[in-house]
Amino acid sequence: MLSPTALAAAVSPGRDIPGAVQRVQRAEQLGYESVWINQLPQTREAGVVLAAYALNTSRIGLGTSVLPIYTRHPTAMAQLAQTLDELSGGRFRLGIGLSHKITVEQYWGLKLEEPVLAMREYVEILRTTFQTGASDFTGKHFSAHWQYAGARNANLPIVIAALGPRMLEQAGEIADGVALWMCSPGYIENEVVPRVRKGREKAGKSMDGFVIAASLAVCLTEDVPAALDAFRGTATVYSNLPFYRRALEGAGYGEDLAAGPPTDRMLLDLGGIGDENVVRDAVRRYRDAGANLPVVGPFSAPGSAPTDAAFEAAISS
Repeated sequence: MLSPTALAAAVSPGRDIPGAVQRVQRAEQLGYESVWINQLPQTREAGVVLAAYALNTSRIGLGTSVLPIYTRHPTAMAQLAQTLDELSGGRFRLGIGLSHKITVEQYWGLKLEEPVLAMREYVEILRTTFQTGASDFTGKHFSAHWQYAGARNANLPIVIAALGPRMLEQAGEIADGVALWMCSPGYIENEVVPRVRKGREKAGKSMDGFVIAASLAVCLTEDVPAALDAFRGTATVYSNLPFYRRALEGAGYGEDLAAGPPTDRMLLDLGGIGDENVVRDAVRRYRDAGANLPVVGPFSAPGSAPTDAAFEAAISS
């Protein structure tokens, strides 16, 4: 069960893996519950990076916000997850997601069709493999007839990256948590939590133990306009991807986005950009909305403080 003050950090490899390991160690020293990493199409292999994190820490939890399901067959994903969990001494959460149509179909030459069904089949194979060490499943999108002989955590948590109503409800039904990004506190309170709860009720489960890991960008800075401009570039990319666009419009940002790049109002709502009080307030806003595991992602901008300072500002909220 998560503490009411649990806090996580997003720690990407950045310029070098040794530097990232030092940031993870700092997060562990500060008392962070976990660190999370994302698998982007053009970046390092997330599983290998997490292995480095695991071998250089002893307590802090480790998670993947999104490992795309289309680049790993569920049997390969099960192998990776169980190996990382064994390596870390049971500290791993497996977060999986769809990625996006442009990535799946143009980058990888695959098809993103019936995403909710595809995710359900994928999780069925993972869950059965985790619990029994085998899977004998034939689906429309994914099938597996195999056995896993390695050390196995039957209760290894599965987290689904979800944005839309159907995927959120399904995550509540079949997963142990959701991973969110570019979701405002208002969207979490009014859309994410009710949809997840509906899925939990469908499965006869309570919300106890279910993780709502919401990532938010934070920048400890005296130059707020410069930091907003830095964040705007990232937010523009995501706001032009259909899954995120629909969620952002559903959160009430339709007019902000129709006018062009994300507005300052939208960016300030989505993150914590400013002094220590602003960073702490952002974390509190996400907690109050129902995110029981805010995941702070410090970013650099002209005039901003070092990452360690941002970690320290956030953890004291």
